Amino acid sequence: MNIGKTLKLAISSILSNKMRSFLTMLGIIIGVAAVIILVSIMDGVTGQVTDTFESIGMNNLSVMVTSRGSTRAIEPEDMYALLDEHSDTFSYISPNVTLNAVIKAPTETDSDTGSVTGVDETYDEIKRLTVEQGRFLQYVDVSKMLKVCVIGTYYEQEYYGRGKALGETIRINGQPYTIVGVFEEQADSAENSSDQCLYIPYTNASKMSWNTTISSYTAYVTNTDDIDKATSIIKQKATELLGSSDNVTVIATKEILDEVSSITDTLKMALVCIAGISLLVGGIGIMNIMLVSVTERTREIGIRKSLGAKKKHIMSQFVFEAGTVSGLGGILGIVAGIIFSTVAGKLLGLSVVASPGAIVVAFSVSVAIGVIFGFLPAKNAANLNPIDALRFE
Repeated sequence: MNIGKTLKLAISSILSNKMRSFLTMLGIIIGVAAVIILVSIMDGVTGQVTDTFESIGMNNLSVMVTSRGSTRAIEPEDMYALLDEHSDTFSYISPNVTLNAVIKAPTETDSDTGSVTGVDETYDEIKRLTVEQGRFLQYVDVSKMLKVCVIGTYYEQEYYGRGKALGETIRINGQPYTIVGVFEEQADSAENSSDQCLYIPYTNASKMSWNTTISSYTAYVTNTDDIDKATSIIKQKATELLGSSDNVTVIATKEILDEVSSITDTLKMALVCIAGISLLVGGIGIMNIMLVSVTERTREIGIRKSLGAKKKHIMSQFVFEAGTVSGLGGILGIVAGIIFSTVAGKLLGLSVVASPGAIVVAFSVSVAIGVIFGFLPAKNAANLNPIDALRFE
């Protein structure tokens, strides 16, 4: 019997019991759809995390210096000297000073307590910050400790109105600062978002915080392939200045992303395994129905055997039928998976696209499960004695 006739018989058998066939497929449909949905959502999450890190800058190194309780310290001048010595490795290095301050507009009676960050004139290049109005900090602002600042759209909208903040004054711990720039909106100007930011020269922030020792720096490595080299250079400099590199922690954005990606990949595999249980249950359902089908068609099998059908013909028919049921279930599962993954992406606010790899794997596994679980019923059918089968009522 050729494949065409076998397929025709399989489809005919499926259509003769439509509801039973659909219920048999249901486990496969759910399993395939679950695999596609979960993998697609995890891909969307991974993509969003990657985009976030890339917007921060994959070439960034965060350098944190722990106080040793002595006069030894790493000064901004030391880091700038390091930049000059290794200009082929580093593009920018900026000191960072973060403090909580009372922030108030001159025309407002209420004040906010918010985070103020002190940086140098290259920080916008390091963090890929876009100034929509005005300018970012300049070298002269930092060196002469000018009272100027760049704000996010939260403060612009909260205190002045859109497009009206440039050139106005904002008070930071009671000191008036002139707004010279406003960043591009990133998070709908929401409170506690990236739009609620305020940058001033690090020299001013250091004085305002009453801390002359700066313990945090951000470095921009020219080439991501030189991340390890850059880390080694900073550690070596710390050893020269502090006598040991144990008090300096260097964290690469790329390393954090790699770690996060590793975690999401592990979660993805765990979710696929959980979804795979549905495929296993679907396979058991197929085996159960095929065993029932063999019992129902015992007389048919006996007639075919008496007319000369061989064991391999009977076995191939039932295996093919089981594979057809699981294959059709896989196709329906793919359709359901694509639809529901798109809907889930919109509900979660993620960019979700059905994973082609997940589709291929889920469909292949569904067909394989159908064939494997259909083998035992097919073997039972092939081993029936034709005389006993003909006598079966």
